[in-house]
Amino acid sequence: MKLELRHLRVVCAIADAGSLSKASSVLGLAQPALTAQLHRIEGLLGGKLFDRDHKGARPTALGELVLERARVLLPAFSRLQEDALRLVDEDQPTDRFRVGAVNGPMLGGLVHRLTEAHPGAHVGTQVSWSGDELAAAVAQGRLDYVLVGVCGDAPPPSEYGLTWSVVAVDPVCVLISEDHPLTLLDEVPLSALKDMQWAATPGDGCFGDCFSAACTRAGFAPRTLYEVDIMGCIDLAQSGDVIALCQPTFRRTPGLAVLPLAGVPLRWRHLIGWDPESAAAALGPQVLRYAAEAYREKAERNPRYTGWLADHPEFGAVPHHAAV
Repeated sequence: MKLELRHLRVVCAIADAGSLSKASSVLGLAQPALTAQLHRIEGLLGGKLFDRDHKGARPTALGELVLERARVLLPAFSRLQEDALRLVDEDQPTDRFRVGAVNGPMLGGLVHRLTEAHPGAHVGTQVSWSGDELAAAVAQGRLDYVLVGVCGDAPPPSEYGLTWSVVAVDPVCVLISEDHPLTLLDEVPLSALKDMQWAATPGDGCFGDCFSAACTRAGFAPRTLYEVDIMGCIDLAQSGDVIALCQPTFRRTPGLAVLPLAGVPLRWRHLIGWDPESAAAALGPQVLRYAAEAYREKAERNPRYTGWLADHPEFGAVPHHAAV
């Protein structure tokens, strides 16, 4: 991992707030997730950035150096983006859809519906593991819409003033070798997997901490949690030694089964956001509807999940597209 501008924004937010608890509220992150992110940033820079105690967080000498440079770089970068966007804005097509997405089930179906409904439009996509990065791109005018996922009741990226709506709510499931005896069950108790190793795709937010807490409630501490891409999750799960955490709409893969966890210890909310002051906001409800249709289409390809949804109507696509 390399140092990025979003890391500098985190350091500035902590310094401005004076504590990690206050900064986590400003950034819309759970405090454990922000603490873990700070540790990763400190690892990249080679030392502590803040001295922390009951009074708050105070920059170290290294922290002061990073803050000094960050407060020059961040405004300069924002001005560069604004000037570039103003320069090219006149040459951009008026009928365009620029969609950013974190790993989720709706991007392909959404792009298909946009191109079908607007045959002359330019549809572009951008993907990232960071919902915060994509939300910033919407706020800066580089994207029109963003699809993100958040753990449980955690808020979506909140510092950019975007309008957010919930598209669907999923149980977090497990991707497991179809030869495993637990695949005979409709739902898998989390405690039955206590001796397994785990894998999940990377991302920002509190999911890793929530997973650890769910395991603790189930009476065990999780073994290794590998952070890998989607193909890595598939490969590790096919080995039979690793359980991958996944969404129930995960595409069918030979040799693997997707199973819900009993009692739904972890939930995942799919959201879409846009800038309410942008021209794209006028078509926001239409794009939201397309995203919901894309989700339903993907969910219906998994008969096991649609059967589960029949007994759990509080999950799946949100009927009235609740705003956040």
